[in-house]
Amino acid sequence: MSVKLVNIGFGNSVVSRRVIAVISAGAAPIKRLRDEAREEKRLIDATQGRRTRSVLITDSNHVILSAVQSETIAQRFSPEGNIPSRELEESS
Repeated sequence: MSVKLVNIGFGNSVVSRRVIAVISAGAAPIKRLRDEAREEKRLIDATQGRRTRSVLITDSNHVILSAVQSETIAQRFSPEGNIPSRELEESS
């Protein structure tokens, strides 16, 4: 079984099969999640000092911060490099 690494910015990568969610960083519940992960030593900061734009949650319950937009990271997970639009999903 091959391991697929996904670039999350600034030369940092994650193993694709370990990531269970990619979410935007702006909402208050996400900020609380980030603070809890920091207290419990489960936070990985891959922003290189930049503004956090997305948060990745892993199957090991680690929280990874990235400076790359969540939509961009989601596209990198897709085999074709694009995410189907909502209208295409609803029509199938």
